[in-house]
Amino acid sequence: MTDQATIATRIIPNVPNWNHKEKPLRVRSCGMTDRGRVRSNNEDHFLVAELSKAMRVHQSSLAQPKTQFSYEQGHLFLVADGMGGAQAGEQASALAMETIEAFTLNHLKWFFHLQGEENHLIGEFQDALRQADARIIEEASRRPELHGMGTTVTMAYILGRELFVVHVGDSRCYLFRKGTLHQITHDHTILDQLLTMGIITPEQAPRHFLRHMITNVVGGEKPGLDVEIHKLELEPDDVVLLCSDGLTEMLSVQQIAEILMNHTDSQLACQELIEEANRQGGKDNVTVIVSRFDMPASATDGPLMPAASTVAPSTPY
Repeated sequence: MTDQATIATRIIPNVPNWNHKEKPLRVRSCGMTDRGRVRSNNEDHFLVAELSKAMRVHQSSLAQPKTQFSYEQGHLFLVADGMGGAQAGEQASALAMETIEAFTLNHLKWFFHLQGEENHLIGEFQDALRQADARIIEEASRRPELHGMGTTVTMAYILGRELFVVHVGDSRCYLFRKGTLHQITHDHTILDQLLTMGIITPEQAPRHFLRHMITNVVGGEKPGLDVEIHKLELEPDDVVLLCSDGLTEMLSVQQIAEILMNHTDSQLACQELIEEANRQGGKDNVTVIVSRFDMPASATDGPLMPAASTVAPSTPY
């Protein structure tokens, strides 16, 4: 491992005001999940999806493809870490992901040119999380054994060079830029509140007994949630990492940054992150999505077509 990686927590770098006519970035993404070395089941779920506008041709006098796709494409990445007894956590994270997928497909106007539309889009993201919250609460009310089940949701949505991060819970989104790892999201935990108030120090945090006490979840004991949203501009060579706390409980930010620096292939980076978390004990399910952004090699490359957008199977440990 190299010692050149540096870490900055919750400091989002100043970014240029990109001209929206600039060529969109190419995305190379991979997601993986693993149950770890201690848990008997996996309560995490993840999603790597591409959104595209399509025209389906039923009849034409021209010789042309039956389905044509727009160059404009969006990308959606999501990590959900469920919680609850028995199989409740696994069901909560699955319900949240299914609800958000359906909302995105049927309601989200993702293809808007975002200039002047940010507030509308943010409202739609909030609606998606509220629908997931309501669905989990409703399902738990019908099945007493699922009472109190909930899940974190950390979601990244990209259109062109604009990144929106939508977040509830203690999974995380990071931006790795120019050798520095930036934590974009806040942990919605009692521990994070104590850190913010200065009651405990960062040195005390990693082993503090309140670090798993979540204050904001999708589902849970009662309806209602606070949705944290961030927006920033992506640059060539940026890396966006989404992960459950099964990764951050096992690896330091320094270790994560070094792995992202040393592995420029998204799939290899995912594999190494999960393998290292398991080598350190694998005490929880671990889920990661690594997305790398770069300039298309030529005008013939699709503006947002991933060179390798894959979902690799988890490896049993």
